[in-house]
Amino acid sequence: MILRGATLIDGSGAPALRDRAVVVDERRIAAIVPDRGPHDEVVLDLGGLTLLPGLINCHVHLCLSGEADPSRTLTDETYAATVVSAVVRARRTVEAGVTTVRDLGGREYAELAVRDAVRAGVIPGPRVLCAGRAVCITGGHGWRLLGRQADGADDLRRAVREQLRAGADVIKLVATGGVMTPGVDPRAAQLTLDELRAGVDEAHRARRRAAAHAMAEEGIAWCLDAGIDTIEHGVFLTEALATRMATQGTALVPTLVAPHAIVEGGLAAGIPEFAVKKSLALRERHLEAFRLALRAGVAIAAGTDAGTPLNLHGSIVPELALMVGAGMDPLHALRSATSAAARVLGIETETGSVAPGLAADLIAVEGDPASDVKALDAVRLVIADGRTVLNRL
Repeated sequence: MILRGATLIDGSGAPALRDRAVVVDERRIAAIVPDRGPHDEVVLDLGGLTLLPGLINCHVHLCLSGEADPSRTLTDETYAATVVSAVVRARRTVEAGVTTVRDLGGREYAELAVRDAVRAGVIPGPRVLCAGRAVCITGGHGWRLLGRQADGADDLRRAVREQLRAGADVIKLVATGGVMTPGVDPRAAQLTLDELRAGVDEAHRARRRAAAHAMAEEGIAWCLDAGIDTIEHGVFLTEALATRMATQGTALVPTLVAPHAIVEGGLAAGIPEFAVKKSLALRERHLEAFRLALRAGVAIAAGTDAGTPLNLHGSIVPELALMVGAGMDPLHALRSATSAAARVLGIETETGSVAPGLAADLIAVEGDPASDVKALDAVRLVIADGRTVLNRL
């Protein structure tokens, strides 16, 4: 198959290319060639559109609904209903042009089943990297629904090994309090430094990356001491910690849209009061932390925390728009959801760019997303791992 006629953004940050055709063969990008004359193969004419890598969302929860009170929904529904809903959300996500997601906590490994079904071609969906259960302290953030409670370094090791046994691609450690668990403070550290070191060590020895839910300053510092790979949220990040992250190569997945959606919806939408109060208290600090990371040169990868209140699965554009509004250049924001995200997740040799040998994860949109990220909402074509899942040409 040959994709021709589009303006090509390859994801590397290089200027857009014109008069190029992308050749797809056996689910891989075979070549990028001059777009001249007739072709013998099947041709999709993308004239007037922009062709770019499929987008990457580095923080989702396929088992959470994105309704006003997703915790209650998950508690009330059967496990079978959760699985069916996760399948629907996966399809909605890939049809929005997001061809890879990292799921950082699900219900009884339902998201791993979705991952495997997508890989096998049984259902449409994005490539899914799964963490399984998020490892937290007893009574810590996320313990009720998505967590595996563990206390002490030895128990942390055991908990991480359980996720690896279940088939986890990445390990999620809950280092601090958070918004969606009642009775915990986002400003408080939870896992100790010894526990974090044990968890990160187990992940790295198994050749997996480790992500940390980390909002509090002290918790972020301990995560950096432990050698974590990504900081999720980073709300109370300081200038000194941002400098450390840049120096160590630790990435930030900011998820700005998560508290934003809660504040915008508020009590009137039915969001629990404790979550609204916490989000109101930290939203502006969250934006400032993002700006600190941006100024310090921290690697930033886009993630939405999809599934939290009024934070629906599908488009990643609301997150990118907030990042741009907070000072990030649109092209930088686009890279944060393509090539930069792939590097952060360790899959840059598989996806994230339009280059020969990589998976055919490709989307075509109207407009120029390098100058206006909202153009990414006008999706006309989605090819995920060489399979056409949306064609509105």
